[in-house]
Amino acid sequence: MIQSRNYFLVGPMGAGKTAVGRHLSRLLHRDFYDSDEELESRTGVDIPFIFEKEGEKGFRQREQKIIKELSEKKNIVLATGGGAILNEQNRIFLGSRGTVIYLYASVGNQVERTKKGKERPLLTNKDSRKVLEELMAVRDPLYKSIADITINTDGRKIKSVAQEIINA
Repeated sequence: MIQSRNYFLVGPMGAGKTAVGRHLSRLLHRDFYDSDEELESRTGVDIPFIFEKEGEKGFRQREQKIIKELSEKKNIVLATGGGAILNEQNRIFLGSRGTVIYLYASVGNQVERTKKGKERPLLTNKDSRKVLEELMAVRDPLYKSIADITINTDGRKIKSVAQEIINA
């Protein structure tokens, strides 16, 4: 299974998709892509700017094009944005073109992990715990619906999560 498959990481903000994906790609000697980073690189602006100018709808349309294209590549590790699975077409691309790994993180862990680091447009000037709870209520069933493997990342180190994926 490991030899010729794509690995697609899905899950909420702060679950560790990018960090785990980078480490996993090194262990498997595969190219790593992050759909959000790819989007920023191609547009030349950050995601908060895209949200501000085009709204979530515009962002999701751009995201779908990137996921369609990246999921067509072979032998890659791809970290997706937390909301990528909202789009049915993305779920189809990911589910049919590789192994989907749901990196689960409890809302409490998401709150802690999203406090620092990059700006998160959906959390800006809002009660992050409340927003993250609402997002999980909608997204968790979607993550589960396409996941081949689910791994809880709460309190875990990147290396241990990546190794569990390889072992699975």
